[in-house]
Amino acid sequence: MQLYHHPFSLDSQKVRLALEERNIDYTSYHVNPVTGKNMDPSFFRMNPTAKLPVFQNGSHVLFNTIEIIQYIERIALVSSGSGIITQSSKEVTEWMHKIQEWNPKFFTISHIPEKYYIYTSKFIRRVIIARMSEAPDLATAYHTKLKEAYDTEEKLHDPQVLQASEQHLVKLLDEVEAQLEESLYLVGSEFTLADVMFVPILARLKLLGLEKEYIRCRPRLIEYWKLVQQRPSYKKVIKKHFGGWRKRKTLLKTWCIVRMRCMLKRY
Repeated sequence: MQLYHHPFSLDSQKVRLALEERNIDYTSYHVNPVTGKNMDPSFFRMNPTAKLPVFQNGSHVLFNTIEIIQYIERIALVSSGSGIITQSSKEVTEWMHKIQEWNPKFFTISHIPEKYYIYTSKFIRRVIIARMSEAPDLATAYHTKLKEAYDTEEKLHDPQVLQASEQHLVKLLDEVEAQLEESLYLVGSEFTLADVMFVPILARLKLLGLEKEYIRCRPRLIEYWKLVQQRPSYKKVIKKHFGGWRKRKTLLKTWCIVRMRCMLKRY
């Protein structure tokens, strides 16, 4: 089984947490979307949405986050064969879908310095155009991605879009806070796939330096956040890449690659 992902991709983190929590072995392939690696024809043929992550098991390819996680759960159920692992309840599944409804794209980009986003956005558009000429049979799909890039830039200048994204996040956090009044985790006293889906959102807020505004003002969420950060899966999937020199190394390496390719006009 292969997973194509990136350490900073929120959906990739969800899937990797699921894999670690269910003790599923897999081969990891890093695909950096900021440098346009997800636009390479080989990857694009496998997943024309160019989104991360992509999970491949033989000829079976999945790129919907919830479908991947549910597939992982089925593999774990079959592999355990002892009843230690049970199928997720209806409540867990409902939480998974509720969490996935929030799209972090506009919220995240709106908290990144504009000059960096504009620079990388222009780079990605040039990458798409270059790949379009390399693989003319994929021109229609590449054209769709190009249109999406322009649409994203346009929506980022719409205050209503940004406000709606933040309001959706706040509503989700408030619902989680209310739920944590009743249980240790999102669904009962055990860490479930609902938590797998939610934890990366808190990690994203921390990465953006927004813990104070969105986490620390919610007492139950603070305790929950402290608790989940102690899990081995969190330390391996998220903390390992977000702490100290590793985070700076990833960001610096990515920025240098983008700058160098722009200077050399090698897209």
